[in-house]
Amino acid sequence: YISGGMREKTLTMDTLNPQVKAVEYAVRGPIVTKAGDIERGLQQGQKHPFTEVIKANIGDSHAMGQKPITFLRQVVALCSFPELLNSPSFPEDAKQRARRILQGCGGQSLGVYSIASQGVDCIRQDVAVYIEQRDKGVPADWDNIYLTTGASDGIVSILKMLVSGQGRSRSGVMIPIPQYPLYSAAISELEAVQINYYLDEDNCWALDINELHRAYQAAKEHCHPRVICIINPGNPTGQVQSRKCIEDVLHFAYEENLFVMSDEVYQDNVYSPDLQFHSFKKVLYEMGPEYFNTVELASFHSTSKGYSGECGFRGGYMEVLNLDLEVKAQLVKLLSVRLCPPVSGQAAMDVIVNPPLPHEPSYLQFHKEKSAVLGALAEKAQVTEQTLNTVPGIKCNPVQGAMYAFPRIFIPPRAVEEAKSLGMSPDMMYCLRLLEETGICLVPGSGFGQREGTYHFRMTILPTTEKLKVLLEKLRDFHIKFLKEYASLEEPKR
Repeated sequence: YISGGMREKTLTMDTLNPQVKAVEYAVRGPIVTKAGDIERGLQQGQKHPFTEVIKANIGDSHAMGQKPITFLRQVVALCSFPELLNSPSFPEDAKQRARRILQGCGGQSLGVYSIASQGVDCIRQDVAVYIEQRDKGVPADWDNIYLTTGASDGIVSILKMLVSGQGRSRSGVMIPIPQYPLYSAAISELEAVQINYYLDEDNCWALDINELHRAYQAAKEHCHPRVICIINPGNPTGQVQSRKCIEDVLHFAYEENLFVMSDEVYQDNVYSPDLQFHSFKKVLYEMGPEYFNTVELASFHSTSKGYSGECGFRGGYMEVLNLDLEVKAQLVKLLSVRLCPPVSGQAAMDVIVNPPLPHEPSYLQFHKEKSAVLGALAEKAQVTEQTLNTVPGIKCNPVQGAMYAFPRIFIPPRAVEEAKSLGMSPDMMYCLRLLEETGICLVPGSGFGQREGTYHFRMTILPTTEKLKVLLEKLRDFHIKFLKEYASLEEPKR
């Protein structure tokens, strides 16, 4: 007891799990908190130099104004309220899918746990068919499919399986830098060892096999590298990896006996006409049975990105290849602890992998909506890259895919020193100033990782075209003003 007879709290910052304190997640960090405070202030009549906060910090399509895909919402609505199956307002192909999903659910309701913790059987079967079609006939076994709560749940589950050992035998996890902060956060929480390998910014953020070898050899001195993570198309960097890069990574993983985790949630988001998405599984298959039957590979997909942008449903899946049979039983056990992923999210995932076919009544509208979303994103990717590259002191690689630009920004030495005196990273100071002066909310590059002495920010290309152009114009004016304030219009070293 403390003075005055008050009982001490059991959970304090001193007794809190230190791994929780070590977790950082920039996408919802202090900049976003500040943006929320400003937004509430605007609603209450507080004065700012702007009338709204433009959020370009998070990949939430519907929050940015994208309309939902009608067919997906119809199927989920029918599954959620089966009485609607009698309504003439819904197309027959949506009803057929809803009936099939409900028949696969225990009690024929989305309100019950799915019988298998891996997810509803018929949805897992649909995922396997989708993968086989996507990969031009590469076989897919639905017993290797696990439905997840978004891709994040699957990623963390696989990492949990991989982390073991102490000291120099502690598991090391190779992640790209820049990376999506889910990875560094999970590694911190699990007390694994983070192994950074840097993407090649001068080569459109391509994977560099020599850099993988450098990072691996350096890490072997203090941990046991066991897994390599790849995000393709890239978040936050927006690159689409070439087939050659993917083959190099898989050969490297084979030689060094590494588990491969391939985050492919942006597989539908490829905008450069001369590029295409290559799944790690398909490339592995094409490398021959020596690779395809031995390399352990987990691939992830989600309802949250692509053309649907249904983040809130928390739907996703992972396909896990070449898992030891006893380990596979342990994975099912681990997944059973959380009972099952949200069944409504499972239903949404089914629509992503089993969309209307050309002979079905919803096909034309579905195809039109999907094409409109992806076409608009491709246009905004080009506008963002071209506009940013007209600004002195900003250099942006082509936004080849995904939903983000990750431009390099020149921050003058005086501004760098000021940021350090304030105890923050220079790009954090930059993004805070940008938010306070313009209402634009971006995420500083330091939250994703970057080479020492370089500075970036991540912005989504999701705002409406009109709002995106306003954002880019405001950003240009702010950056020029920022450079003038610190008396430097010097171009960054390229």
